[in-house]
Amino acid sequence: MNGDQRAQLEKLSMNLARAALTAQGAFAEMALRQAEHPAALSPDPFHVAPALTEVMGRLAAQPDRLMRAQADLFARYLDLWQNTARRAGGESPAPVAEPARGDKRFADPDWSENPVFDVIKQSYLLTANWMNGLVADVDNIDPMSKRRVEFFMKMLTDAFSPSNFLASNPAALREVMATGGESLVRGMENFSQDLERGGGKLSIAQTDPELFTIGVNVATAPGKVIFRNELIELLQFSPTTDEVHEIPLVIFPPWINKFYILDLRPENSMIRWLSSQGFTVFLASWVNPTPELATRTFEDYMREGIYEGTAAAMEQAGVDTVNTVGYCIGGTLLSSTLAHMAAKGDKRIASATFFAAQQDFSEAGDLLLFSGEAWLGDLEKKMDEGGGVLSGQTMADTFNALRANDLVWSFFVNNYLLGKEPKPFDLLFWNSDQTRMPKTLHLDYLRRFYGNNQLAKGEFVLDGVTLDLSTVKTPIYVQSSKEDHIAPARSVYKGAKLFGGPVTFMMAGSGHIAGVINAPAANKYQYWTNDTLPATLEEWQSGAVETPGSWWPNWAVWLKARSGGMIPARDPAKGKLKPLGDAPGTYVKVKS
Repeated sequence: MNGDQRAQLEKLSMNLARAALTAQGAFAEMALRQAEHPAALSPDPFHVAPALTEVMGRLAAQPDRLMRAQADLFARYLDLWQNTARRAGGESPAPVAEPARGDKRFADPDWSENPVFDVIKQSYLLTANWMNGLVADVDNIDPMSKRRVEFFMKMLTDAFSPSNFLASNPAALREVMATGGESLVRGMENFSQDLERGGGKLSIAQTDPELFTIGVNVATAPGKVIFRNELIELLQFSPTTDEVHEIPLVIFPPWINKFYILDLRPENSMIRWLSSQGFTVFLASWVNPTPELATRTFEDYMREGIYEGTAAAMEQAGVDTVNTVGYCIGGTLLSSTLAHMAAKGDKRIASATFFAAQQDFSEAGDLLLFSGEAWLGDLEKKMDEGGGVLSGQTMADTFNALRANDLVWSFFVNNYLLGKEPKPFDLLFWNSDQTRMPKTLHLDYLRRFYGNNQLAKGEFVLDGVTLDLSTVKTPIYVQSSKEDHIAPARSVYKGAKLFGGPVTFMMAGSGHIAGVINAPAANKYQYWTNDTLPATLEEWQSGAVETPGSWWPNWAVWLKARSGGMIPARDPAKGKLKPLGDAPGTYVKVKS
């Protein structure tokens, strides 16, 4: 061993020791914090044990099926061993198991080119696919129990991916050797910082929040706050055309997130694009609730959100009707309000557009798994500890768990195993900027919509009115996304069928966010349209026409036909309501 090699070995040894000490200190601090809150150490945080018992019991009752599955797994492993031997002999056999399309965990070339890592990868895929398939094939059990176990099994197999461990991740091992162990030191420092930021609970950084400032490089569309109450600030954005349509557009985004997903950057801002199309755009920016708002209800959000928001927009614009948009949970609120308005004879809303919004929750996304009474009991305890609100971090953890490979494990590898800083990404900054949830509203929403599906069943009572969506005759445009895991297209379609008036249903490519935020200039994805509304989504799809690119222009044509004639553009500073400040307002800047 020469001097350079000796120096490199000493550097590596010292850095490994430093990394170990940093990790030890972080784990010790975490243990102390967790000891102060023993409830956080629940042995079954996802409440999957009863469902798992049911599924395993069913499997045990079918020993022949289990034996066939085990024999199939063994045969697949024999194929892998034979291929490994053939590869060692210089052949190039086809893989026995390959990652699914879009799986980024095994993108490093060594996962395929290095025989050792290739065997590790294929062994993992064989076992993970077998375990997930075994659960998926179980029959004659409660569908929700099966779905809960499928979700848990996917989480479990994703967590045990060899890409998540230093010793079996070729990129991480190369980085350790190339930096003399410094990558591990940085990784453990990142780990310690994330634990500190999470108060003893790991809060993985997805991007550098210091690189983004609301109102400076995100949420920059110019405008004014023209109305404020305890729940919303109503923003009116500045026009960019000389003339605008007479009937303005009022947008109600979800209160689970902040509104600026609609205004991240100028080039993909829906708000700016709508303004460029000649629409007067108003938007409700929901408050980030404090414990003082813990007892606010769904009815409060209807009255102070949609009723007061649309009233302020009509007064400001000098009109007696508005067009509206409801995104995600904001759409659920809007559809409920439309039924309430129908019962009251209120015709202020000329049209309603829904982005990824559900009314029928019988086939809702994976959030449905977090609406059982045991889970809600845990949520209620957390909210009581938080003074009556659910922390934004808890909301973030829930949504991240739904896409763990993309939103958890990829950052685990990047930040800790590779020792790198997360890349600046405005979408992930928005994703981590979650809001709190008021206790009464949130529990009621999860129980009555996800748990009991009361709106679709005609059992939802609001302000003494039993809501019936079939009485809603307002023209409606429904956007869904083909790969939406929160508001699946099938669920959105079932909701679209509940309305009593003319409904236009459209399906976009991609998922819950990219399917909605797809500016025409990006020239990405596609969308499907069908003028009919048959019984099922599958029937609708069979007759649908695919169009490449953004769906926004299609919606704009529909919206313009319902927005009246052209009038001089409206200046937010010169309306009937005195401006209370500049957009994006103050509510959006409140951190959780």
